Amino acid sequence: MRTSENRDESAPGRADGPGPLSRRGMLKGTAVTVGMAAAGIGAAQPAHAAAGSCSATARMGGTSITLSVVDGALRWQAKRDGRTVVAPSALGIRLSDGTVLGSDVTVTGSGRGNVHRTWNPVYGRNARVVDHYQEQRWNLTDRLSGIRFGVRVRAYRTGVALRYVLLDKGTATIADELTTFVFPDDTTVYSARDENAYERVAPDAIPVTGTSSTDNGPLTDLPLTATLASGLIACVCESARVNFPRLMLSSVPGQPNALSAFLMEHTARGTGPVEPATTVSTPFATPWRAVVVGSTHAELVDNAELVLNLAPESVLDDTSWIKPGKVFRCELSTAAGLSGVDFAVARGLQYIEYDAGWYGPEFSTVDATKPIAAIDLPSVISYATSQGVGVFLYVNRLALTDADALFGLYKSWGVEGIKLGFINDGTKSMTDQIIEWAATAAQYELLIDMHDDVRPFGFERTYPNYISLEGVRGNEQFPTATHNVTLPFARNIGGPMDYTICYGQSRDKTTNAHQMAMAAVYYQPLNFLFWYDKPSKYNNPANWPGLPWFDAVPTTWDESRTLAGSIGEYVAVARRDGSTWYLGTMTNETSRTVSLPLSFLGSGTYTATIYSDGTPGTNPYQTPVVVSTRTVTSATTLEVAMAPAGGQAVVLRPS
Repeated sequence: MRTSENRDESAPGRADGPGPLSRRGMLKGTAVTVGMAAAGIGAAQPAHAAAGSCSATARMGGTSITLSVVDGALRWQAKRDGRTVVAPSALGIRLSDGTVLGSDVTVTGSGRGNVHRTWNPVYGRNARVVDHYQEQRWNLTDRLSGIRFGVRVRAYRTGVALRYVLLDKGTATIADELTTFVFPDDTTVYSARDENAYERVAPDAIPVTGTSSTDNGPLTDLPLTATLASGLIACVCESARVNFPRLMLSSVPGQPNALSAFLMEHTARGTGPVEPATTVSTPFATPWRAVVVGSTHAELVDNAELVLNLAPESVLDDTSWIKPGKVFRCELSTAAGLSGVDFAVARGLQYIEYDAGWYGPEFSTVDATKPIAAIDLPSVISYATSQGVGVFLYVNRLALTDADALFGLYKSWGVEGIKLGFINDGTKSMTDQIIEWAATAAQYELLIDMHDDVRPFGFERTYPNYISLEGVRGNEQFPTATHNVTLPFARNIGGPMDYTICYGQSRDKTTNAHQMAMAAVYYQPLNFLFWYDKPSKYNNPANWPGLPWFDAVPTTWDESRTLAGSIGEYVAVARRDGSTWYLGTMTNETSRTVSLPLSFLGSGTYTATIYSDGTPGTNPYQTPVVVSTRTVTSATTLEVAMAPAGGQAVVLRPS
């Protein structure tokens, strides 16, 4: 059945449509208890005062977001349980003619309401998502120019969000967004740009990055995570980015606790036209600026669905063809493809993939319609289809001159997914292009995995075939264990990520159990496994005790719970598929033992199959995986011991 969702009528032209189909028959339905229109916030009501100083607050649970006008200037702040998350901070938009909307305003109308509904994603961290918030809407007039605009803020139990709405009919050219995030004293942020590792710095110490052909300055990509002295943790993300450039954040000279919005003018890799301003048709709603909040680091991870709740609902009537799964990358030959299919069948994988080079050198070959002579692609696809295995093909963006024709051709071949490489996210034009590629792929029932410096904005909800993306320093670069246990609290909060698990690689800086745990710790509905490997490596499964874990672990879940963790130090996540739980724990370069109560289990006994670190080797990758079993119940507390850069993977099945 389809879910019922209210639409935000303040965003003309947004891609709303029928809700996604439920992926589990056990879910009986959804409910909308209070809609926006019923609450009186579909259109703003006359304000009580059009004064220079006033305020309004949206609250949900212990979370609040407050709009205020102080001496004519627009401000916002956010709190959790009385503790400051974002201190009073500026709001505003600068137009190309120099007009600043937000510096001298009159409140002309307001509205407020509550929404409580549930919906069922096609795939995800949980089979059911709760969307429960209070929204506050202000309509405003810029005193000098007379331009009408608005601000919408939402408070969720899981965080807060805000967006601007340009209300006058016509067009507007936006030169900059003036949203700031002033954090409390002694805040630390985790900053990363492009495929760099996260750096732990003060807000005013974002590293200066960029080149002459890219955006240059003390800039960080989103998601950006901030740890606060109060013990709270917050992650800044964006959602519902349509017809708009990507958001970065910048340190602010002379303001040690502040970060300011920066709308990208160049693509992330510096190719294509520079776009210093964005012209939009109005009325127009900007993307949501979301702050996911956790009272603990573990809670932050479980609150990540805030980004999805802010995104437009699915536009696809039929999503039955969208299948999350595990993928094996094959070498570039017919024989490798055929053996890859056999390996996928033996190991419980859903897809194989031919990566860069299958149609020739990717930067000098722009024809992605003809495989190289070494690959008999029709034979491989035919054999894969007969074995119930799907095929993904890689395409560099240089070969995407006619996506409609190319995707249609791939569909006729029997291809099920496309991995797009070197995507130049950043400008408004590239935002539009990414959405267009996802929409075109959906027309041909093709899955999309977008690679390189792309960043999430919730559109895996709108186009569920947009199943994964990179936008991270990937595991194929063999990063540190510290990096790996930073990602669950940072990049992965924003959305799914393709992280290419490298089990059994001698270049790993982690143990094999650490690599195994990634399959449960990270949310990655399209999971590339055994990266860099050949099927022949695993001809003797007895040498690879972790294989049964990878055979069994799914990529989409009925329920997820983060049990413990601290950014950059360790993490423990349990995820349920049916009646079976999969538990992954990972640590940084420090060995540690974590006590994990299994109170989330149902009644009765469970058999725990535990894949743990053995005696540490000279290098982490040489640490063996030790397999043991025990009987546990919901009253059991597991003592999870991890070697340096280690981890543990546990399957919990009802006895």
